[in-house]
Amino acid sequence: MRPSVGAVTGTAPERERGRVVVFKKMMGALGVGGPKVDTVLAVPRCRPGEELAGEVRVTAADYAVEVQRVTLGLVTRMEIEHEEGESGGVVEFHRADVAGPFRLEAKEDRVIPFRLPVPWETPITEVYGQPLHGMAMGVRTELAVAKAVDKGDLDPVAVVPLPSQERVLEGFERAGLTFKGADVEHGHIHGLTQELPFYQEIEFYPPPAYAGRINEVELTFVADPGGLAVVLEADKRSGLFGSSDQILSVRLDHGQAAATDWAAEVTGWLDALTGGHFGFPAAGAHGHYGEHGHYGGHDGHHDGHGHRRGPGWGGVAAGAAAGVAVGVAGGMVAGEVMEEIFEDDEED
Repeated sequence: MRPSVGAVTGTAPERERGRVVVFKKMMGALGVGGPKVDTVLAVPRCRPGEELAGEVRVTAADYAVEVQRVTLGLVTRMEIEHEEGESGGVVEFHRADVAGPFRLEAKEDRVIPFRLPVPWETPITEVYGQPLHGMAMGVRTELAVAKAVDKGDLDPVAVVPLPSQERVLEGFERAGLTFKGADVEHGHIHGLTQELPFYQEIEFYPPPAYAGRINEVELTFVADPGGLAVVLEADKRSGLFGSSDQILSVRLDHGQAAATDWAAEVTGWLDALTGGHFGFPAAGAHGHYGEHGHYGGHDGHHDGHGHRRGPGWGGVAAGAAAGVAVGVAGGMVAGEVMEEIFEDDEED
C-alpha cells in the first residue's frame, strides 16, 4: 500500500521523530516554542539624560531561528485632548536596537549587554523615593524573528529629578504648595524647543492663603544638557464663575536653577497674580509670561489645545487609574503591554 501524501515513513522511532519535527515547525509558525526575552536592568532608576544599563537574556527556542534585531523602547502613559474630550494611551517615545541580525541555534541561550540613553525631557516618575501619582514608565523589549515582533518583556523604571529640578520641587514644598497629581500631555509648549511629542504637568494645590483665588498650579520642566526651562501655570479665578490661566516661563542653566530660591520666586509670583500684576522671572533667567492664549501657552493645549523624602511629599505614592490605549499614529501601543507596570499602581 502506497503511503498517503504528507505521511511520515520509516521505522516507528523515525516516524515519531519526524512527527516531533513537523509539530515543532507548525508550533514555530504559530510563535509557540520560539525564543523568549527577559531584560534585567542593573539599576531600574535613573535621571533624565543618564543611561539605563543592563542585559537582554534571550532564551533558546526548540529550533534554530534567525533573529533580525533586539530593540529596547521607553514607554509611558500619555493624555491626548481632542474634540470629544480627553483619552489616555501608552506611547513609546524612545527606542534603540541593542542587537542586529544573528542566528540563534536550537537550545542556545544568549546574553546581550546594553546601555540605553534616556532623553533629557523624560518625565519624572519618582520624588524623594515616592512614586508620582499618575505616572508610570517602562522599558519594553522587542525580539524580531522572521518578520514577527515579540513584545515579550516590559520592565518598570523610576525616573528621579535632576538636581536642578529637585531644587524647584523643594521650593514648591517650602512655599506651601501640596502635590496633587501628574500626567503627560500630548503637544508642545509655545516658545520652547522640544524633542519629545509631549510634556509633563506636575499639579499642585495652592497654599491655603491663596484658596478661593488660585485653583491649581501646574509645573512643567523641559530639560536639555545646557539648562532647564521651568513653566508655571496658575488657574486663577477671575470672577464669580470664571477662571483664567496665568503662565510664567523661564529658562536657566542647571547651576542657576539649583541656586535659585524657588520658594521666594513662586510665592512672589502668586502674590503678584492675586494682586493683579505679573511676577518677574528669576535673576539671570530668560522668560516670558502672559494670560491664557497669549504668551506662555502650550501648543495643542493652552493655545488651542537621590532618594530623600520631604515632609510635603508624603501623599505622592498613590495609585493612578490606567489610561485606555487608543490607536493614534506616532507610537501608541496596546494597553495590555503596560499591565505589568500599571498593575500595582491600579491596586493602590
